[in-house]
Amino acid sequence: MEETVQHYRLTLEYDGTKFAGYQVQPQQRTVQGVLQRALTKMAKGTPVHIDGSGRTDSGVHALGQVVSFDYPGNIPPQNMLMGLNSMMPLDILIKDVQYADPDFHARYSAKGKRYMYRVALGKYTDPFKRLYTGHYAYKVDVTRIQVALQDLIGTHDFTSFAASGGVIEDKVRTIYDATCTYDAANNELIMEFYGNGFLYNMVRILVATALEIGNGRRDQHDFIRLFAVKDRQQARGTAPASGLYLKEVYY
Repeated sequence: MEETVQHYRLTLEYDGTKFAGYQVQPQQRTVQGVLQRALTKMAKGTPVHIDGSGRTDSGVHALGQVVSFDYPGNIPPQNMLMGLNSMMPLDILIKDVQYADPDFHARYSAKGKRYMYRVALGKYTDPFKRLYTGHYAYKVDVTRIQVALQDLIGTHDFTSFAASGGVIEDKVRTIYDATCTYDAANNELIMEFYGNGFLYNMVRILVATALEIGNGRRDQHDFIRLFAVKDRQQARGTAPASGLYLKEVYY
């Protein structure tokens, strides 16, 4: 008798510090690799492949990564949640497991994503924050950044903000919301970007540019100029991976 195949949707968070990113790579510790090994073990050796909502780079964290997969059998979602968490290393937590429609795909069904970036503003790097924030030791005008980020809202060509390692040719994306708030208790800037999709290193390049605007090194509306020139070299910097979090995926 043929075994039932059940389709699942799973939401997880992870500390990306000791991962070589989300995607499986030979001889590297990856989030996808850890999850697939656990699911394959749970399936008594039958290989289980998972599809993620997107790839995160080495050192990048996630608060709401979503994956989907077919499982050879039917385990109630709550049992799957408990079983997987018992097999996870301390830097991964499975937050939610649900049955999913057969046509649900974590990446292709996604309508949008929200990323958060934390910037520590102390003069010196805090050893207890260095793995979870970027660091900017210079003065910043938060209002300048808040005004500048409004120029990102809408549909634009983000060629100036795409790292050279990307393979996607179409650089047009839509940003629905972009914000910057100051967390006084922790002396941090929190930037969030919500859009229909993001290019390789795009958020980290946007953050680096925004910080230079906040410091007065760039014109307040330099994002508009950078859209027009379509030149990665003119955007220059890339904020560190440590401050970036995939916060939520929308379906």
